[in-house]
Amino acid sequence: MARTLRQSKILDIISMNEIETQEELVAQLKAANFDVTQATISRDIKELGLIKILSSDSNRYKYALVDSGEQQASNKYLLLFKEAIISIKVVQNFVLLKTLKGMASSITSIIDKLNVDNVLGSVYGDDTIMVIFQDKNLADSGAVKFEELLSM
Repeated sequence: MARTLRQSKILDIISMNEIETQEELVAQLKAANFDVTQATISRDIKELGLIKILSSDSNRYKYALVDSGEQQASNKYLLLFKEAIISIKVVQNFVLLKTLKGMASSITSIIDKLNVDNVLGSVYGDDTIMVIFQDKNLADSGAVKFEELLSM
């Protein structure tokens, strides 16, 4: 579980900051109260499939997720999804996903990669995600898809 939380935080950090080196990532994680070493981060980077890309903003290289044209989620992301989701509930045309504390941002990114049909968008807080559908029937179908992912 600690690895899952740490890797979720890594995804959050690289989505919000331009991280060029493993040392910068270690420093950010330590600032977020994760006790990590460079070797641990190196393994996490490999497991998450992170690559370095040239930032258009600063002309520096930064860590980023590998993004295939089809945006398919790897088994690692599905595992993270399964470990982080606490509950799934349909409310009208929304699917509310309750996650472990601090993991909603990462899980929302994974949902985007899953290409679930008919998702209009999503909004997240610290431990809650609201996935928006056109109507209740589509939300029910989306919730079934999320439940299927949990049972894989």
